[in-house]
Amino acid sequence: MTTTPETTTDAAPETRSFEADVAKLLHLMVHSVYSDKDVFLRELISNAADACEKLRYEGLSDATLLGDDGQPRITVTLDATARTLTIEDNGIGMSEAELADALGTIARSGTKAFMDRIADAKGDKEPGGQLIGQFGVGFYSAFMVADHVDVSSRRAGAETAAIWSSDGLGTYTIRTVDLAEAPARGTRVLLHLKEDAANYTERHAVERTIKAQSGHVPVPIFLKESPEAELASIADGAALWTRPKAEITADDYKDFYRTAAGQFDDPALTLHYRAEGLHEYTVLAFVPGTKPFDLFDPDRAGRMKLYVRRVFITDEAQILPRYLRFVRGLVDSADLPLNVSREMIQESPVLAAIQKGVANRVLSELEKLSASDAEAYLRIWDDFGAVLKEGLYEDFARRETLLGLARFKTTASGGEWRSLKDYAAGLKENQTAIYYATGQDLDRLASSPQLEGFRARGIEVLLLPDQVDSFWVTSGVDHDGKPFKSVTQGLADLGLIPLLDGAQAAPVASDAVNAFMAFVKATLGDAVSDVRASERLTDSAVCLVAPDHGMDRQLEKLLAGAGQLGAAAKPVFEINPRHALITRLSEVADGDALREDAAHLLFDEARIADGELPLDPRAFAERLTRVLGRGLG
Repeated sequence: MTTTPETTTDAAPETRSFEADVAKLLHLMVHSVYSDKDVFLRELISNAADACEKLRYEGLSDATLLGDDGQPRITVTLDATARTLTIEDNGIGMSEAELADALGTIARSGTKAFMDRIADAKGDKEPGGQLIGQFGVGFYSAFMVADHVDVSSRRAGAETAAIWSSDGLGTYTIRTVDLAEAPARGTRVLLHLKEDAANYTERHAVERTIKAQSGHVPVPIFLKESPEAELASIADGAALWTRPKAEITADDYKDFYRTAAGQFDDPALTLHYRAEGLHEYTVLAFVPGTKPFDLFDPDRAGRMKLYVRRVFITDEAQILPRYLRFVRGLVDSADLPLNVSREMIQESPVLAAIQKGVANRVLSELEKLSASDAEAYLRIWDDFGAVLKEGLYEDFARRETLLGLARFKTTASGGEWRSLKDYAAGLKENQTAIYYATGQDLDRLASSPQLEGFRARGIEVLLLPDQVDSFWVTSGVDHDGKPFKSVTQGLADLGLIPLLDGAQAAPVASDAVNAFMAFVKATLGDAVSDVRASERLTDSAVCLVAPDHGMDRQLEKLLAGAGQLGAAAKPVFEINPRHALITRLSEVADGDALREDAAHLLFDEARIADGELPLDPRAFAERLTRVLGRGLG
């Protein structure tokens, strides 16, 4: 049998180009890349600003390109009758070939090509930092609002002009035109608006959008309400944050703050600086003089306005940590990577560096203010201290800084604010902790029975009425090696700290009092985890505290109220063995009904002092009635 050898073919692979349905691609560009129709104005104005900047750069080597019209400008003309909108610049312009190349090829950026061409030029790198376009797709956003677009252009120094036209459905036309049909120099983009985009011929809508998104581009912008109307300036081409601080007055900052932040007060602190080095960006930020209405809006957290090369990108940039969300302002960077729609920033080392740098600078300025103008700083703390303290729980890296900024009302402050440095200066002999009491309001905290033993020894206690206080104090924080300890948690541990002159030490409980406490424990049963003599009480008869290794009682209440806690720990019931009422009750004979009623009433009294209701309100009322009746004979 004969076999035929198997043959193999080693033909080289064929290289082919991707094919694209241009009409569908344009449809995706128009309807998927951008989320907001208004951005077409930003994109077209950005292109116009780039054209003016290109002319400035090329004019450095050939002044004749500028002619008699050396001042850059962008003109927006509205025509409600024709339902058109025109954006015209007197920048570098484009030849017929450049029009075909720039607008006939999707994702080919003339700006990017220009930047690449001058990348190796020596001595002038500024254009790369001022030009905006990168992706070559922004122009096509015009088709979101227009069913037809005409672009007429004349390149600076050229004797010919051309017009490019398209309906955005996949084809375009281009032709040479008479100079009378084109700008004297630069580019004119004429949008024939769709019916549902007729509002873009209304001055207030267009002016508001331009000011919000492009009001700070480095080229003056003018508006004409109709082709016959006079020019009206709507942006002067100057961004306040790019000017030297020495040239800016307090009123300039105030006016900008009120406009940019939407506030009607005066800023309590203004922060304006330019960061240079590996990453360059400019920050203009303000601490408001009053609480913003959205201070506790979770969607507001850390947001600042973001500009890239003076063009507005978003007011949802997560620049600052949540606990600095009261700060209003902006960051302008030339380095941030954007997504193709330029509506969102991408996570990057540059963004991380900006976030870190801005947060550190804000805290540094607050530190400086607290040292140089304590009164002004305390006004800020009054408004935003509760928010800043969130950082003690969330931001471990900056905890020491935040602790230094923190101010507290205390049992020794007389209603004034005190720092931890002030507190540390008043530490008592053998005091090993920083004591605090959490609750819902200062008045109730100041009158808490748990504070009595601390007052008797002159120990200062921090009074913490904000909800966040219950969390950060339990997160392992300390100051100068001293931990924070709740006055309502565990044993008071006050035995080693001497009493103030005139204060009486608590005597050892008598046998009768010990027997009464044992009776109370048996009577209350599972309602408490323990009943014991108190070191912390001097005037009150009873109080409730958390177990030695249990959760602070206020934190426990907050978690229980939020459904984040299962069964709450049973409190410890502390009794003051020196109190006259306890002494008298210990003398009541066993079997007397008064002893049982008194045990329950004392427990309910402690609950009420702790801001809680009696366990059984009806039984409480009945017991109180019986005891009052017995007292009246």
